[in-house]
Amino acid sequence: MQKLLERKTYTPKSTPHALGSVSPCLNSSLAETTVMQASKTSDNSPDEALTPRAQGGQDLRVPVVYVLSMRGDPLMPTTPKKAKTLLNKGEAHVVARTPFTIKLRKPTGETTQEVTLGVDAGYSHVGLSAITDKQEVHSSEVRLRIDMVKLNSERSMYRRHRRSRKIWYRQPRFLNRVKSKHKGWLAPSIQHKLDTHVKLVQNTAKLLPFSRVVVEIASFDIQKIMNPDITNQEYQQGDQLGFYNVREYVFHRDNHTCQHCKGKSKDPVLVTHHIVTRQTGGNRPENLVTLCKECHNKHHLGLITLKVKKSKGFREAIFMSLIKSKVVDRLKELGFEVTSTYGYITKYNREALGLKKSHVNDAFVIAGGSTQKRCDAHLVKQVRKQNRKLFKGSRSHLKNTAPKFVKGFQRYDKVLYNKLECFVFGRRKTGYFNIRLLDGTVVGT
Repeated sequence: MQKLLERKTYTPKSTPHALGSVSPCLNSSLAETTVMQASKTSDNSPDEALTPRAQGGQDLRVPVVYVLSMRGDPLMPTTPKKAKTLLNKGEAHVVARTPFTIKLRKPTGETTQEVTLGVDAGYSHVGLSAITDKQEVHSSEVRLRIDMVKLNSERSMYRRHRRSRKIWYRQPRFLNRVKSKHKGWLAPSIQHKLDTHVKLVQNTAKLLPFSRVVVEIASFDIQKIMNPDITNQEYQQGDQLGFYNVREYVFHRDNHTCQHCKGKSKDPVLVTHHIVTRQTGGNRPENLVTLCKECHNKHHLGLITLKVKKSKGFREAIFMSLIKSKVVDRLKELGFEVTSTYGYITKYNREALGLKKSHVNDAFVIAGGSTQKRCDAHLVKQVRKQNRKLFKGSRSHLKNTAPKFVKGFQRYDKVLYNKLECFVFGRRKTGYFNIRLLDGTVVGT
């Protein structure tokens, strides 16, 4: 347990102060695994919630420093040694610490090279890599939020209950359905991920003068994944062919037998149980299991734990099929020169280069990388903006009284502990906080 006595947001007030806070990284030719870079502001907006860290110890990767012109336009990045020289001479000043960015104080020729940005799109992870003919100048992996479906379902449940309690006399809502109003409507969680892909490219454009964007898209055949031997008319003849509804199919599939007690309870009444809640898992047969009424009641009372496997589902594949062209179209509307590629091409080129499977390596190959010198990669984690629940969910009469700031700190603030940059994951009124690395490794509790 570590008590934090001073708030450190690492906002440079002057050039000497900024040099002192980052000099270990600038004096090193290779970023250490213990160095964590991050940016977080007090208002915790979605843009600043993308919190990166250095991910060193990889094959001859070197850090880069991003450079902006006097007007704020991105120029070609430089080395830490050159950046330190410019800062010492007063010819540049620090404008961002993560990733480390300097802004020139005098005009230059502003000559740039051809830079290509590769985007490895995904449901929970996004890989970014920018390359020139000789080297990689940007590499990052972004971990997207995966909790939005659960939170939105919980919010809808509370809203329904509140309307039934307080305004039961009003007519039901029926003219505010978004699907009928907007063409091309997407679910909020999917729309958020789509917007994040576009935002990441826009943020990278503020650091690098890339001229082309290559995005990996994919289209998945869900039925082919479930049954590799499916052909022709079998696509129209699913597993539920000949059954009245999904309930009858699940009973038939499970032999009209409780899948927990295997009929030992002798209860003749059978029900279909959602392995994962209907709001998040849906009514797919893979998410349903046959239980007797006795086992079903005991499970909901918490007396037994079901011995059934959760279906992995095809959420990632469906997401990629939905946004495969939308990402490209959105980027083209913003003025980027965009081309697309496919996963099988990326896999072939990655294996030909002998690279391990990772999101940053995939993005490097997507951008057209081959023999370029690699740069240090950043890990970016997306966090929620705010928790506006007024009451605790377990007991409706208990208010959420936890303050946003405790002794000047809030969640996901970056702090220095034993020369290691960590993040506040849990707050306590005593000042003893739960601090961890960005990947969740506990440093102090």
